[in-house]
Amino acid sequence: MDERLRVLIDELRHMRAARRMTQEDLAKAVNYSPSTVAMVETGARKPPPDFWELVDVALDTGGAFARMLVRLGSPQWMREWEANERQATVLRSFENTVVPGLLQTAAYARALFRSVGLFDEPEVEQRVETRLARQAVLTGERPPQLVAVLDEHVLRRPVGGPVVMREQSLRLVKLATEHPRVRLHVVPGTVGAYPGVAGAFVLATLPTGEDVVYLDDQLKGQVIDHTGDVLAVRSAWESIQGEALPPRQSIDLLAEVAKSWS
Repeated sequence: MDERLRVLIDELRHMRAARRMTQEDLAKAVNYSPSTVAMVETGARKPPPDFWELVDVALDTGGAFARMLVRLGSPQWMREWEANERQATVLRSFENTVVPGLLQTAAYARALFRSVGLFDEPEVEQRVETRLARQAVLTGERPPQLVAVLDEHVLRRPVGGPVVMREQSLRLVKLATEHPRVRLHVVPGTVGAYPGVAGAFVLATLPTGEDVVYLDDQLKGQVIDHTGDVLAVRSAWESIQGEALPPRQSIDLLAEVAKSWS
């Protein structure tokens, strides 16, 4: 069990007992079955997406679990996705706004977190460190095959300024040419409306053969495994790939962009 989750579960048991509530009492208060609460407390299943918010209300904690989630690092949905990311055999990533997190340089990630305007410098650095640590998935014993498609506008958007963008562009070239498990494609800026304008996503194929999807927005990410939704994203992926340049032409464009940031 993830150590961060263990901390939350231990605190849940303590607070529930201090309020003289049984698992059945808590289950009724959060509108989940007693078996769900019992399995969460034993680590037999992951907490549902809204579980900790409901627990805060049910136990009248004043938002204690929400604050712990922030202090412990990534929110639950992010930890859930990271678990999928670590065990995936294939990752298919499409981005139309920024460079995917697994491919970002420290300077690029730092510029993105600063642009949000919500974090002080220590928190920015902590988030950068966490993001770079995630990239270890590409250098592990069994790294996934990563196929990333970027809209050309991602490469032209001046995140952090010319120096940062040149370094980021060169890193993409290096990964595309030297990493045996990474393949990059670029959708040219000349392409008109295509399925990618609907937004970014990552499609992960797990060892079982099933696919799960990660979607991001302004508030939080979503991990989706509903069959119909996954099939819709897979169809969008195939259409997007059809608009992208082949690997060699994509690398040439990446190198050209890097020179333009000099």
